[in-house]
Amino acid sequence: MLAKMGGSAKAYAAVVLIRLMYSGMHVMSKVALDQGMNPLVFVFYRHTTAALVLIPTAFVLERRKAKPVTFKIGWKMFIHALYGVTACGVLFNLGLNYASATSSSALYNVQPVVTFILAVIFGMETLKLTRFHGKVKFAGILCCIAGVTVLAFYEGPMFRSFNHHHLFQNGGSSPAGAAETRSKKQWVLGIFLMTLSNVLAGLWTVLQGPLIEDTSKLMNTTLQISCASVQAFLVAVATERDFSKWKLGWNVGLAAIIYSGVIVTALSYYMQMWTIAKRGPVFLAMSMPLTFVFTIVISSFIIGDAVSLGSIFAGVLLVGGLYNVFWGKSIEERDDLTKISAAGGSKPGLELPPQQNSKADEEAPQVPDDDDGAEAKV
Repeated sequence: MLAKMGGSAKAYAAVVLIRLMYSGMHVMSKVALDQGMNPLVFVFYRHTTAALVLIPTAFVLERRKAKPVTFKIGWKMFIHALYGVTACGVLFNLGLNYASATSSSALYNVQPVVTFILAVIFGMETLKLTRFHGKVKFAGILCCIAGVTVLAFYEGPMFRSFNHHHLFQNGGSSPAGAAETRSKKQWVLGIFLMTLSNVLAGLWTVLQGPLIEDTSKLMNTTLQISCASVQAFLVAVATERDFSKWKLGWNVGLAAIIYSGVIVTALSYYMQMWTIAKRGPVFLAMSMPLTFVFTIVISSFIIGDAVSLGSIFAGVLLVGGLYNVFWGKSIEERDDLTKISAAGGSKPGLELPPQQNSKADEEAPQVPDDDDGAEAKV
């Protein structure tokens, strides 16, 4: 029991850190894009920075114990990197260029619901509309759809930050402040692109479970990010021929690249795979609302980004829909446990004898936890 409680605490701490990392990425990436960095070039530099960190780390830690990477495994990693890392990052940064950091973090709450829907399609979750828990889940899905719609088409009054001493004077970009530089169509396009990015991220999250079995989590992350770096380079070269836009200086753009590449792409991707292996993809996805809360605080008090009523209202709908799905899932699990208990009471043969249960409990803590060791090394 103590070992299980310790593992749960680590999992909760991991998801909080992941959400803080992503909140910082939303804000820093928006500042860099507002200061003129090309979104596609930014994606290439981000993935390349992460690959330069991961490749030597994986070589040192995995060269003796990692499974051999066959052509089949390498090809699978390339495909998963193409849609789940490269395309996801490109769409996200293009959308963020048209929208705001707060809107991008609010839309992150779409990803858990997309993850749930895809998990239903792949047979990992259930959605029984004839049962109460199925109706609750479906209501949550509708709330998320409503949240995306509100975020795209309703702005409302703005709430300015109380902090007038901003770290970046021209970093923040609220819907009102950016009205002169982007049209309503661009805002809607940005919301659409970021929503599509979250759909791809949800698909990537669901499909990582079976993929992790092919190799270690660190090697998995290294291979996918390395493939994404090459893919992002080809996309950036094909779309941005002015190589003056590729130059880096000692500015917030370089800081955003290092932060996004090392902290988010390299470290958080590995932590996400660790969390998926420990608690499953849905557990990771359910922590998404923390990103929205953290981003509002960071963007408001550090860069002075104003928050619109529409963003707050949409965020409430998205978070409410998310936890409706979570509530429905908990009701379903409770009903399943009740059925199992009732079946066990009528058929004692379904239960293990007390001696076997005790023996299993005694032996469980003695099993070595390779994941914890890998995390400590990283």
